[in-house]
Amino acid sequence: MAQIRQLRQQIRSVKSTAKITRAQEMIATSRIVKAQAAVAASKPYADQIVRALTALVSHNVGIDHPLLNEQPEDARTAVLIITSDRGFAGGYNANVIREAEALIAKLRAEGKRPIPYVVGNKGVTWYRFRNRELGAHWTGFSDRPRFDHAEEVGRRLAADFLKTDAEGGVGEIHVVYTEFVSMLTQTVQVHRLIPLEIEDTTAADGGTPPAYEFEPTAADALDLLLPNYIESRIFHMMLQSAASEHAARRRAMKSATDNANELIGVYTRQMNQVRQAAITQEISEIVGGADALADSGGE
Repeated sequence: MAQIRQLRQQIRSVKSTAKITRAQEMIATSRIVKAQAAVAASKPYADQIVRALTALVSHNVGIDHPLLNEQPEDARTAVLIITSDRGFAGGYNANVIREAEALIAKLRAEGKRPIPYVVGNKGVTWYRFRNRELGAHWTGFSDRPRFDHAEEVGRRLAADFLKTDAEGGVGEIHVVYTEFVSMLTQTVQVHRLIPLEIEDTTAADGGTPPAYEFEPTAADALDLLLPNYIESRIFHMMLQSAASEHAARRRAMKSATDNANELIGVYTRQMNQVRQAAITQEISEIVGGADALADSGGE
């Protein structure tokens, strides 16, 4: 009977866990739709500002701007790593950190000094636990980022890029984030954000970039466009990561719920076997006692 009570307690515990994972799965499912819509809404603006910058640089070959220039004298390199604030997302954060560490190792091999800039509590905890230097960190909005969050991150990165190494600046800015491909597929991407890598030949669709007229000058327009470009790109990457986080959490919680239900079935079968064995033993004892009484009465 003690074993039956223990199995019943285990079943109740697993059922309670299954309720939690099922609730997390439903919450993630409801949020994915909004996250996908936010990604779709941000993409046209991000694409158009890239196209405008490409056209500006293509038709003004001699244009100069600090954010377009390589800074080989600066060894410090920023690596923006976008992780999640919460767990229960399977291998989502582990995949991002693994790609970030591979990038950091590559940059070190090139003689640079990579500095992590981390979005998300999970990434911050991972690097702090290992006593790693952090250039900056932001938490509290990984699953529902707003443009002001991207604006804060983008301004900090741009400001550090414009500083020298002695002032704590960086010479390059790379971003590691997760791109949402589908509900089942999310891939970690690594991009260099600054200095800008803009093609000055033809547009990506095969046509020549449009010839804009800038007022008062192309340089002034570039001063206005570049900060917006950086912030919009970071915002789009944050939205992609948020959608990927929800999809990864939904998949992980569904798997956890399925495993819990399977475990409940295993414990239930074990409990039934133990109960059946106990009943069989009781019947055997009753029959044995009855036979013993019958034998003693016969004598």
